[in-house]
Amino acid sequence: MSGWDEGGVYYSDQAHSWDDGRGEAEATISNHTIVQKFKEFIRNFETGNNVFPYRESLLNNPKILVIDMEDLDSFDPDLPSKLRSAPADILPLFETAAAQVLVNLKTKVAGDTGVMEDAAPGDVQILLTSKEDSVSMRSLGAQYISKLVKIAGITIAASRTKAKATYVTLICKNCKKGKQVPCRPGLGGAVVPRSCDHIPQPGEELCPIDPWLIVPDKSKYVDQQTLKLQENPEDVPTGELPRNLLLSVDRHLVQTVVPGSRLTIVGIYSIFQASNSSASNKGAVAVRQPYIRVVGIEDANESKSRGPTAFTTEEIEEFKKFASDPDAYKNICSKVAPSIFGHEDVKKAVACLLFGGSRKHLPDGVRLRGDINVLLLGDPSTAKSQFLKFVEKTAPVAVYTSGKGSSAAGLTASVIQDSSTREFYLEGGAMVLADGGVVCIDEFDKMRPEDRVAIHEAMEQQTISIAKAGITTVLNSRTSVLAAANPPSGRYDDLKTAQDNIDLQTTILSRFDLIFIVKDIRMYSQDKIIASHIIKVHASASATRGENKTIISKEENWLKRYLKYCRTECHPRLSESAAKLLQNNYVKIRQDMRQQANETGAAAAIPITVRQLEAIVRLSESLAKMKLSHLATEENVQEAIRLFTVSTMDAAKSGINQQVNLTPEMAHEIQQAEVQIKRRIGIGNHISERRLIDDLGRMGMNDSIVRRALLIMHQRDEVEYKRERRVVFRKA
Repeated sequence: MSGWDEGGVYYSDQAHSWDDGRGEAEATISNHTIVQKFKEFIRNFETGNNVFPYRESLLNNPKILVIDMEDLDSFDPDLPSKLRSAPADILPLFETAAAQVLVNLKTKVAGDTGVMEDAAPGDVQILLTSKEDSVSMRSLGAQYISKLVKIAGITIAASRTKAKATYVTLICKNCKKGKQVPCRPGLGGAVVPRSCDHIPQPGEELCPIDPWLIVPDKSKYVDQQTLKLQENPEDVPTGELPRNLLLSVDRHLVQTVVPGSRLTIVGIYSIFQASNSSASNKGAVAVRQPYIRVVGIEDANESKSRGPTAFTTEEIEEFKKFASDPDAYKNICSKVAPSIFGHEDVKKAVACLLFGGSRKHLPDGVRLRGDINVLLLGDPSTAKSQFLKFVEKTAPVAVYTSGKGSSAAGLTASVIQDSSTREFYLEGGAMVLADGGVVCIDEFDKMRPEDRVAIHEAMEQQTISIAKAGITTVLNSRTSVLAAANPPSGRYDDLKTAQDNIDLQTTILSRFDLIFIVKDIRMYSQDKIIASHIIKVHASASATRGENKTIISKEENWLKRYLKYCRTECHPRLSESAAKLLQNNYVKIRQDMRQQANETGAAAAIPITVRQLEAIVRLSESLAKMKLSHLATEENVQEAIRLFTVSTMDAAKSGINQQVNLTPEMAHEIQQAEVQIKRRIGIGNHISERRLIDDLGRMGMNDSIVRRALLIMHQRDEVEYKRERRVVFRKA
């Protein structure tokens, strides 16, 4: 008997009865009363005056019926307790009752056109929701087995859809007699009798033991999928790793959940025998793996889900009213990161990034991206990471990663070998998980260059191509990228050229639509306002635990819903006049850049290419989308060009140019300073920069001239800076 539970099909000598020891008649009577009660509940439960929610929802959606445990409790307190203690037995009765009610309702609708045709009961799936608190994943123990539990977490993986047999059709290999055996729901198998119950005629040989063959084609199947649910990060105790749990979903719940979404699950805590259990476990007949059979899913934040979101008519009215307000753009920008003071243009750019432009498909199959990428580059403590955190909370789908902690495979996709089947399968990384949303990458400059190259394709073509371990495929990653980076020396140095301050390759820079240089400017009046703002935030933070928290979350949720509505409903295009204006402006910008390059003799740090023209188009579209307008007007184009000028154009012109209007006297002074510097420092020696400037200052040389001379020598690679620019070292 040691192998009685190997594989998924079990044998037993007795014909199996599913009742729990009571007399069969008694069991059927009690089951019958339960079905009657459930039917009564669906038909007669009313919320308001003559409003029957369950009847209505059955007629609107005959496949699924979502039932609230609180309603059931108010109708008959006996039912929920039965449902909680023995859900596996009671739920099928509930589904039978719902199917019967549906038939009756449909018959009434159909009238007397022949009741018999109508009366084939369909299959209704019952989903449960409840308002009770969810249990922690760590506290699920043996006492919960076969009971109804509610847990919350994040899905990290979803399997492919499989077909699960509900009834297995068997055929006897001797007498060819057929038989149908029910399968246990979830991950359980079927129990097959050992002997055939055919009574042989005289002259026929007896059917042998184990005569049954399974006929897969004639069996009945439903869809099934397994998910992995991981604890929410905020629920994990300090210093522990998050736990995960296997979930099994079937029928209409299949493929409704994408990895990365936060869920609250109502399900039956069950056990199964893992087929791939290690050899040491083979002997342990009684040890089982737990899993949860899902009977209800709630999305913790509805806006994370990728399914079509249902908007009520009141909401749509409110959205349209908001969009028709002339100050809609201003109001949206005021809702972006309200706790951050100033940075108006960055907020506008973040708003544009959240709304996004329109994706276009050309007749020859080329796809143009509609997502906007933004790079924030600048000094520490200028609220760059706060913007990233805000976007992560607000965007419908968002993934937050940090530069040093993410590899190329983690950002794109990795090939993993399944431990049991030894097959290779793909697991999507951050860029794939955030398809249709935003990827926030902090510390962008600290990433290894070979990892940064991995996202080039994802940022422009919006796909990720994989050719590894025999898997050649293309994954979609239609995401916006919001990246934050520091200049190479930690702070933004005005004495350096733009090229030295922005230490990223032009290939990646041209893929960003907007590049902001965020400087920490020391200004008395501004510092005073910022200080009072921050102190106010800190002082009022403790008070906002109660009612204000709900107001803040409502605001956030409202912005999320509005975002979702705009992104699904509105796909603006440029108007004729706006297109003309944009064309003239682009040509003018290119001319200015060419002129600047001719004057300085060096190319700009940030290239202005056709990509930048597309960037302005996308910005204009997203500004139109904020007002739910289907045409991007000249006004939108002008605002987009303004944003582009204050960000990317300023960044391209920032820093010091070594040839900036040098008069002959200045050039002569700089030359003298160079001679003195070379006298002070021998080849291979070093000196403190401060001391050098002081020494030359005593000789009557201007500080800025000495710095300029050092800068020019540094560009010629004659000296180099060490120890955070405090020490000057002279090279050979």
